[in-house]
Amino acid sequence: MPSALPLSAVLLSLLTAPPKAPAAATKDVGPSPQVAERLIGAALTEGHAYARLAELTDGIGPRLSGSEGAEAAVQWAKRSFEADGVKVWLEPVKVPRWVRGEESARVLASAGRFREHPLSIMALGGSVGTPAGGLTAEVIEVRSLDEVAALGDKVKGKIVFFNHAMAEAADYGKYAGLRTRGASVAAKAGAVGALVRSLATASLRSPHTGAMRYEDGVAQVPSASVSVEDAELLHRLLVGGPVKVELKLGCKTLPDADSFNVVAEVKGREKPQEVVLLGAHLDSWDVGTGAHDDGAGVTMVMETARLLAKLKPAPRRTVRVVLFMNEENGLRGGKAYAEAHAAELANHVAALEMDSGGGKPLGVALRAGPGGEELVRPWLRPLEALGAGKMLPGEAGGADISPLIPARVPFVGVRVDSSRYFDVHHSHADTLDKVDPKDLAQSTAALAWVSYVLAEVPGVLPRPEAPPSEAPKAPAAPVGAPKPSAP
Repeated sequence: MPSALPLSAVLLSLLTAPPKAPAAATKDVGPSPQVAERLIGAALTEGHAYARLAELTDGIGPRLSGSEGAEAAVQWAKRSFEADGVKVWLEPVKVPRWVRGEESARVLASAGRFREHPLSIMALGGSVGTPAGGLTAEVIEVRSLDEVAALGDKVKGKIVFFNHAMAEAADYGKYAGLRTRGASVAAKAGAVGALVRSLATASLRSPHTGAMRYEDGVAQVPSASVSVEDAELLHRLLVGGPVKVELKLGCKTLPDADSFNVVAEVKGREKPQEVVLLGAHLDSWDVGTGAHDDGAGVTMVMETARLLAKLKPAPRRTVRVVLFMNEENGLRGGKAYAEAHAAELANHVAALEMDSGGGKPLGVALRAGPGGEELVRPWLRPLEALGAGKMLPGEAGGADISPLIPARVPFVGVRVDSSRYFDVHHSHADTLDKVDPKDLAQSTAALAWVSYVLAEVPGVLPRPEAPPSEAPKAPAAPVGAPKPSAP
């Protein structure tokens, strides 16, 4: 059971009520402090989010798209919504099916310099495997994609080792391209494989996987992440001269599999056609149990739906929860939702995605037209006791809701502390014990209140300006990359 903030602290924050509406609009004053007390209090004290996260992570485990775990998670989510009395249905999605297989690597001994060293590695999602006997080649170290091309013929026949200096969450976007594009950039220069230093802010010799992609028309070479410690080892050894590595990857891509987005909703009492969308991704990588990425987000949006379904009367607008499938290695679920609901996207008045872990809440961000902050800011006072009652700079967003950009759907973000998120991100260490129950409860409380506000305020967020023609493309950063809360 989570340890909660004293309810007295929450109630004190409610004493400063939002500004009263003009007398002529007394029927549409918007969210009430009494509802804030009920939603926030229940999220902090009932402990459903953490208990449900335990069911998902310990009970089901890894949930890579197309796997038995992913299918089990779909059925679990459907049963859970039904048990909560929330209307739920499944929407079909074709997803990629990539399997890891066996994997190993070692630095081969060099006479007179060093003995053999095993390397801690993991294949990157989507990589091809090596030949059955593995591949052996010299390693060449680079620090950027541009450096590969600058080295010219020196890369031919080599394994390109992409090293970098990621130290904090804000660095993720700076170096993520080494993982997603490195293999193809290396192959263009004649390389036979790629190793990428794990994108991590902490490590106990734990490699971090993640999605990579091949460019059309470019040879596909195997690609793997290497732990921070072993990346440092390679760097030290290369200073003294040539280093050979043997790499064996058994990964492969199977035919696409049938899967589903899980969709649930609490119907609005006055404007049911207007939709506030809450999203999280149900899939995870095949290592760890996806507790922070994105089990925490899943349980937060599910608990929000449960709490809102208990409200009498219901919110003014419909609140729809979508548990997207295949965010990690394809974004098929996000794209499928946008296509299936294209006719009603004009009535999506807000979309919010939770995919930055289960840290404590920090505040709210927007991607909306002029006047958006003025609509939301007055209603954040109940979150002051949680430290989240403020508007934050930067735009809200998310990989799974990015296909809604062409429809100019306003985005809202409940930002959480993700400063340590990349300690365990995409690794075997992303397990339940890394999520603090109190932090998860507080972020669930913040999400529940913000969701209710968006569904209840008389007005709606102004839509953002029309995006440029290239905006509908998936983000340049790899799918699944959250926006760090403290850039």
